[in-house]
Amino acid sequence: MDAIYATQRHFYDLTRKYYLLGRDALIRELAPPANGSVLEVGCGTARNLIVAARHWPEARFCGFDISEAMLETARGNVAKAGLSGRITLAQGDATAFDTQALFALPGFDRVFMSYTLSMIPDWQGAIAAAASALVPGGSLRIVDFGQQEQLPGWWRSLLMAWLRKFDVTPRRELPAVLKGVAETQGLGLDFRRLYRGYAWAATLTRG
Repeated sequence: MDAIYATQRHFYDLTRKYYLLGRDALIRELAPPANGSVLEVGCGTARNLIVAARHWPEARFCGFDISEAMLETARGNVAKAGLSGRITLAQGDATAFDTQALFALPGFDRVFMSYTLSMIPDWQGAIAAAASALVPGGSLRIVDFGQQEQLPGWWRSLLMAWLRKFDVTPRRELPAVLKGVAETQGLGLDFRRLYRGYAWAATLTRG
């Protein structure tokens, strides 16, 4: 991942804002409780964490990424935004992380994953790990590329070919995997198709 992002991290946010649809809606819907805790899995440049921290000023935010190159950029962005006191960053693996070891917290009120599953080889394990990090009453929100199911075939072919150049693979089996994690961990599940299937969004809630 460091090899992929060594250069991309410098212009990542400028380019991604045009096609990572649904992530700002996810942030607006987080609604953490007063003095609650929020974790982003695969935080990249910390763009989402900064937006979320400004939108929800009473919450504490944490994020981790497997790429140290991305985290270097993220730390600079957080400091520049004046949010170092409210956003904590760490290096970690989305498929196997310990919230106590990384952030000295037993779990989180809100966890979110924005366009990360399509880049994580063991994305099923990442969903299960993120859901396990929820405290009672907590929720995991996910948004990622869908299957373009209600968009023209030529559009789907072009987009999928372009995404493959960046090692991005939209997960066709996402609805079934989410259902399995919900049943295994006793979670509520809400699944939505956005923008005619351009993006898929889901919420897993621990009662």
